Amino acid sequence: MSTDKQSPTMVKCPTCGGPSVFLPSNKFRPFCSERCRNIDLGAWGNEEFRVPAQTPPEDAPFGDPRTENQ
Repeated sequence: MSTDKQSPTMVKCPTCGGPSVFLPSNKFRPFCSERCRNIDLGAWGNEEFRVPAQTPPEDAPFGDPRTENQ
C-alpha cells in the first residue's frame, strides 16, 4: 500500500521573502505570518503601492477627453 503524501506548496512571502505554506490551513497566506500580512496592509494604507501613471502636461485641459475634440 503506497501512501504518497504530497509536500505542501511553498511560496515566497511577499513581505519578508521567507518560505510560506500556501494551504488553506495558513490563514495568512500568501504571507508567512500575521506580522508580514499587517506590514503589507500598512503599506497599502500609506499608499506605498501605486500604479505608475504618466503625469499630464501642466497645460493639459481638464475635463472629459471624449468630448474635447467635438
